[in-house]
Amino acid sequence: MNILLLGAGGFIGVNLTERLLKDGGHQLTAVDISKDKLEHLLNAPGLNYAHLDISSDEAKIEELVKVADVVVDLVAFANPALYVEDPVGVYDLNFTQNLKVVDQCRKHDKRLVQFSTCEVYGLTAAKAFGLDSKENPCPFNEDETPLIMGPIKNHRWIYACAKQLLERVLHAYRYRDGFRYSIIRPFNFVGPRIDYLPSEAGGGNPRVFSHFMDSLLYGTKPMQLVDGGQVFRAYTYIDDAVDCIVRVIENKNDNCDGEIFNIGQPENELTIAELAERMRDMFDEHFRQEGDPPRPEIVSISGEEFYGAGYEDCDRRIADVTKAKTLLGWQPQYGIDQVIFKTMEYFVEEYRKKQASGMAAIPAVASV
Repeated sequence: MNILLLGAGGFIGVNLTERLLKDGGHQLTAVDISKDKLEHLLNAPGLNYAHLDISSDEAKIEELVKVADVVVDLVAFANPALYVEDPVGVYDLNFTQNLKVVDQCRKHDKRLVQFSTCEVYGLTAAKAFGLDSKENPCPFNEDETPLIMGPIKNHRWIYACAKQLLERVLHAYRYRDGFRYSIIRPFNFVGPRIDYLPSEAGGGNPRVFSHFMDSLLYGTKPMQLVDGGQVFRAYTYIDDAVDCIVRVIENKNDNCDGEIFNIGQPENELTIAELAERMRDMFDEHFRQEGDPPRPEIVSISGEEFYGAGYEDCDRRIADVTKAKTLLGWQPQYGIDQVIFKTMEYFVEEYRKKQASGMAAIPAVASV
């Protein structure tokens, strides 16, 4: 199969590329504006890397679409800090630029696997109606659950709305023209290469796992819980996620066309506050060495202070994965402690390598 991966240089993209190359039998074209995470794969048989931008290299992208059997579109701004800092840019990339890829696939009759987000579900019905979401779990079903966004003034929702609109356009094209597509809604994937550490990148605002690892390894700040860390998340290990994604791409029984798939591990749910405690304890038990910064504090910080004005969070994200299990025969394998440990292990190993080479930043807080 000739597979075109757009956004292959990101966290999901590089793990997916590794898996497809390992499986063999595919010709992959990996497209991204950055190849940093793909460097170790660039000489692999069956892989061609193209440094292209879907926003400005439309003609070149279209030539690659023409010869592909399936197009996998991973291109997105998927960082809550950006939703608040640059909502127009988030909308432009996640909807306008991605719609160009959709139109190219329609023009050349190519199947599209479009990555969306679990954030299209928005708030749980429990929260929307003033109920306790802890007592009312409200699992998200791909085909039945209403999509409930926050108010317009909370422009953090522009990401979810852009992704939701793209999904609706895809559905409309299938309804009218029989367009072949599958949509994937990821639920909090974590694992190797998920993000950078702020202390190593000179700042920035990555996802929560990286912030917590930064506090544990560099000790430059406490582990910060946005609004007390009371929202729930259910974490999915990237290997489990990729296993399901590959099944959607291969579509062996031709039963993925027109379908939306939640990919997640609903049994791996905990609050962000519980995640911080578990990571801190796990670091002390398995990874702490002499000379490391002291055990960090865990503190609360407001969403506005951490992200800026216009921030609002999803209260809970429980994936109903019945469809993936039924249509794809997929079953996640990694429990929450395995997910946390293996992801932490990756960060720690990378940090120790930098320490050994003298490349790790000097922690701002001396160990005691």
